[in-house]
Amino acid sequence: MIDIVKRFFSNSESGDAAPDGEAAEHDILVAVCALCIELARIDDNFTSQELSTLLSILKDKYHLSAEHAEALMAVADKALEESVDLWQFARLINTHYSIQEKIEIIEILWKIVYVDGKMDEHEHYLMNKLSNLLRLSHNQLIEAKLKVLHAK
Repeated sequence: MIDIVKRFFSNSESGDAAPDGEAAEHDILVAVCALCIELARIDDNFTSQELSTLLSILKDKYHLSAEHAEALMAVADKALEESVDLWQFARLINTHYSIQEKIEIIEILWKIVYVDGKMDEHEHYLMNKLSNLLRLSHNQLIEAKLKVLHAK
């Protein structure tokens, strides 16, 4: 697992893509998962609802087994601990994902925000920051929010 984290940081710091498609996809999933974990923790209360929502999203959207989803979260958590900021994660996503795929990530993040039915000021701040880091407009951020809220 430590090798995966080291590879992630060496790739994101140098700007190089991972050596193969599977490794690159794994590094991107680590980045997406890291953003989700950061958002879930921003209010200093990573609830069991947020955890189960994130695990469910990882399993359903990315077709991961429960074990792989949990391992991915562990790697992403370690990557967050070793990171200075969220830019390195966003940069990797920006390099490999289309606007539509980044909007889907924002929708995932909104699902995590609203798992408890409300958004606090820390979550609001981070959502705006993440949409800027992912080079999405305020309009795209709000449209994704409304889509998630209407789906409830």
